[in-house]
Amino acid sequence: MKHTRTLFLFLLGLLLAACQQRLDVQGSTSIPQLEGKMLYLRAFAESDLATLDSARIVHGKFRFSGPVPDSVVFANLFLDDESVMPIVLDGSALTVTLDDSERVVQGSVLNDTLFAFIRRKTAIDRALAELPRRESQMILNGLDHDEILMQLNSEAAALEAQNETLVTRFIKDNIDNVLGTGVFMIVTSSFPFPVLNPQIEEIITLAPESFRNDAYVREYVRRAKENMERMENEE
Repeated sequence: MKHTRTLFLFLLGLLLAACQQRLDVQGSTSIPQLEGKMLYLRAFAESDLATLDSARIVHGKFRFSGPVPDSVVFANLFLDDESVMPIVLDGSALTVTLDDSERVVQGSVLNDTLFAFIRRKTAIDRALAELPRRESQMILNGLDHDEILMQLNSEAAALEAQNETLVTRFIKDNIDNVLGTGVFMIVTSSFPFPVLNPQIEEIITLAPESFRNDAYVREYVRRAKENMERMENEE
């Protein structure tokens, strides 16, 4: 009986190991400064980032092949402590391109959807960042400064509205998968501190329980409420 139980546990261990998802991520970079650097795949777990695997860049190539605890994971590629790009780990064989002109993950529908969104948001962000340069150029061209400000402020408001609509719609459209919580994390990570602005409140209010119970979302909302209460008490 003892030998039978031992054999059963051994076979069960083999089965669990076989079923556990493993990374199949190969990447390349043409940035010479990255040669020899370490890259890390990290995902939010509980209240902190956990490292899933690491890889050194050798001759412009790198590869991740460690185990992953869940079937689908929204992770981030880090260079030391700097987040470089997001990546969805879903059991697919993925290819990462990390260059000055392009940062993209290919090989699965989820990553295709994510990076299509990132390209649209990047285009809006670049248009916003271009406004100060355009203002300087318009001043040099001798245009009236009040008219310049009126035009550029109008363009900025339109671009910011597009940005907010794009983000909110994407999260709502993907509220039941890792893209929703993942993009929520990307957007809110850019804030100076956790806060419940109208956009975030709208998303949280309409989100299902599965979204609100995500480890990152739950921690963000908790800290945001604490910050809001602190600011109210200081008024």
